[in-house]
Amino acid sequence: MESSASFSPSSCSPRSPNPNPNLDQQPRLTITLLEQLKVEQKVAEIYGLLNGVSAHARSLMSELRRDKHVEFLMRGLKQLGPSYHVLDANRPWLCYWILHSIALLGEPLDTELENDVMDFLSRCEDEDGGYGGGPGQLPHLATTYAAVNTLVTLGSENALSSINRDNLYKFLLRMKDSSGAFRMHDAGEIDVRACYTAISVASILNILDYELVKDVGNYILRCQTYEGGIAGEPGSEAHGGYTFCGLATMILINEADRLDLSSLLDWVAFRQGVECGFQGRTNKLVDGCYSFWQGGVLALMQKLLPVVDKQLTSSSVSGESSLGSTCNIKSSDLAGQGSGKLSDVGFSFIKRHTESVPLFHTIALQQYILLCSQVLEGGFKDKPGKNRDFYHSCYCLSGLSVSQYSWSKDAGASPLPTAVLGPYSNLLEPIHPLYNVVLDKYHMSHEFFSRS
Repeated sequence: MESSASFSPSSCSPRSPNPNPNLDQQPRLTITLLEQLKVEQKVAEIYGLLNGVSAHARSLMSELRRDKHVEFLMRGLKQLGPSYHVLDANRPWLCYWILHSIALLGEPLDTELENDVMDFLSRCEDEDGGYGGGPGQLPHLATTYAAVNTLVTLGSENALSSINRDNLYKFLLRMKDSSGAFRMHDAGEIDVRACYTAISVASILNILDYELVKDVGNYILRCQTYEGGIAGEPGSEAHGGYTFCGLATMILINEADRLDLSSLLDWVAFRQGVECGFQGRTNKLVDGCYSFWQGGVLALMQKLLPVVDKQLTSSSVSGESSLGSTCNIKSSDLAGQGSGKLSDVGFSFIKRHTESVPLFHTIALQQYILLCSQVLEGGFKDKPGKNRDFYHSCYCLSGLSVSQYSWSKDAGASPLPTAVLGPYSNLLEPIHPLYNVVLDKYHMSHEFFSRS
């Protein structure tokens, strides 16, 4: 098992220059490589501060600044500066990023603030279903996902009952394309992100059915690339965010066994780089938000390893690739039980016991988040040299939670101190990785929507 001692700074040191004195024979450095070297240098300087310090000092350096984060988040929930006007069409996202972060930190929300959020989101809800980016704006699948996750995070009966599920279902059907995929909004783009937000919302609200699921899996299969990851649309480049969306969708519709899971696992595992964090695409810079988008994929894959093993066994016996094949694996293997009800897949999946160790270096990721992405005044950022924001605060904290609980065999079980970098007070609330909501909030919503 991993030690709570930090990841070795020497493994994150910048690359040595080519000693060849003949400059004409040296390769020309691209802009991308130069930027990569700059990031590696900054990260190595930060990790170098850990050298020669006591275990106590190292623990303090890795401390999660809870009070500062809560202060930053609460301030944003009440009042945003003028620079945020560019996010006017993303206001439910701001609610979700902030409230989910607060929930991860275990901080309660007072009734007045909760009522204010519910009132605002009710004005974003379209009379024909779905939620727009603000009052009077066009309903959109992305902001619908953000609004629903926000209300699930609030968790009260008033918040959950405020969602008009009948109209929302009709909205999801209107966004359904003949290809099987979904459009983000009326006459909008079709991509894997739309598939995930639609299926996730339908699943968590207990309205997922065959009409919504039909041919979604076929579309996502067309988006898995030769690298193993999943692109936003057929023919595009594999991307961490779309890989999470694609895999989570396939799990929720009980068709994850149709993906080439072995190559997907390889691609994601190799996205954790020398900086200890994750990159979103091959040959791209590390970014704190992929702590969740890529780390979350590996948390899901941890529960899918029996299916991966069956795919590899089937492939070796047949002598053919498992890509696009069901590999004779029963759908019930994914959910853990064959209940036949699609909306129960997410519940059954999280209940599955995990035998595997984590599929990434969890302590290394925690070190990147706490030392390179955490802002001591509150909030999180992409990487050293960038500014903090609510988006990165949400997904850095989500990735931190995923990495802390990756050694736990059962969902929500308290991890051993060796699984948590820094003081044990750094431990966050566990999440349901398919929806990225706090696990207790998910269970409350599942019970509520199962009754109706």
